[in-house]
Amino acid sequence: MTIESHAPKRERKSRKTKPVNEKAPLLPKSQEEHAGFDEFDGASFTGAVFNLSTTIVGAGIMALPATMKVLGLGLGVAMIIFMAFLTNASIELLLRFSRAGKCASYGGLMGDAFGKYGKIMLQVAVLVNNIGVLIVYMIIIGDVLSGTSSGGAHHFGVLEGWFGEHWWTARTFLLLVITLAIFSPLACFKRIDSLSFTSALSVALAVVFLVITMGITIVKLINGSIMMPRLLPDVTDLTSVWKLFTVVPVLVTAYICHYNVHSIDNELTDYTQIKPVVRTSLALCSTVYIMTSIFGFLLFGDGTLDDVLANFDKDLGIPYSSLLNDAVRVSYAAHLMLVFPIVFYPLRLNLDGLLFPSGRSLYQDNTRFASITVALIGVIFLGANFIPSIWDAFQFTGATAAVCLGFIFPASITLRDRHNIATKRDKILSTFMIVLAVFSNAIAIYSDAYALIKKSTSPRA
Repeated sequence: MTIESHAPKRERKSRKTKPVNEKAPLLPKSQEEHAGFDEFDGASFTGAVFNLSTTIVGAGIMALPATMKVLGLGLGVAMIIFMAFLTNASIELLLRFSRAGKCASYGGLMGDAFGKYGKIMLQVAVLVNNIGVLIVYMIIIGDVLSGTSSGGAHHFGVLEGWFGEHWWTARTFLLLVITLAIFSPLACFKRIDSLSFTSALSVALAVVFLVITMGITIVKLINGSIMMPRLLPDVTDLTSVWKLFTVVPVLVTAYICHYNVHSIDNELTDYTQIKPVVRTSLALCSTVYIMTSIFGFLLFGDGTLDDVLANFDKDLGIPYSSLLNDAVRVSYAAHLMLVFPIVFYPLRLNLDGLLFPSGRSLYQDNTRFASITVALIGVIFLGANFIPSIWDAFQFTGATAAVCLGFIFPASITLRDRHNIATKRDKILSTFMIVLAVFSNAIAIYSDAYALIKKSTSPRA
């Protein structure tokens, strides 16, 4: 998209203007920089909800049924609801302190609270989190379409099952075609509201996945081939207690959307709508998460794999099993393809802000825009071809960058309280978020490391 120079358009009367920190490098710095976007009049409430919901519902949903296997259905659902409320609280803190500091971006807010190094920490966290998440998306898409090998067994992908093994059904070739034909064009949009239609379609595809899974589960419940699942975790020793904490990074990753809140807020026709947008999106996504977790765990029980999509490669014991398996996998692979540009958008902005903190707006420099886009897509493509496990990626990003973006940074900004607006309740909540995040993720990292060491040494015993 080429940006032309236009005179600033007059502010719409319905738009409640908000001050913008012109020093924030992650967003356009002036009204003139907004004016070139085809006389954009502001994003709608519905479009904002779809964009934020698409940011939230990504690949994390595929690992949620496996968390039910660890926590049990009752505790697992309670944790999903708890994380939704905690996420809403952390986003409200971000928005309130952004208004007080006249900051138009998450990076600007961190810079306002902690200076240059605070902003750099935020940008690095977004890079680690979003690159990791996008690599996971590509891995899952490759697994679904081209298949994957695990433990000496090969799980056929959809295209392998339809056409057999050929060079054009190979993982690398398929990911290259998808990258060039789908990811690259969608990544070239310079305004996040331009993705509202694809975001709506991606949410619809996630619902299709959920409806099919529910239908299969209900049929199997009726014919009596599903056993009643555990409601509470199976705790037998200290190791099983530590294992409970390994689900925390997955739950954290499932709700991370903080890096896109400011971008969506800045494009709203009326910025007072952002809180209802956040609450509506969280309610919608929580509903999808709970239903997917319940029906996914009901369907596969203790046989639920880390990526529940991998369970849909065998006979489900119902009519049209093969067709339903393919429909589930293809619908979710298509969903992830449409989520990709929403997560890519803030990734590009933050990398540009990190590399060119004093440069002019990224949207006015087409060469810089294209170079960063191509470089990032190339890194993600290479990562997806060399990193085999989505669970390892979730554990790493969830226990490090994601928990910083979602809880530690918002809580730290509140405790810093440069504008003296934090209440006692805010400070207690922030302290709780930091302690919970550090404690639970430290145990999760320890438990994962212990499990890996034990696994590597057990064959020698």
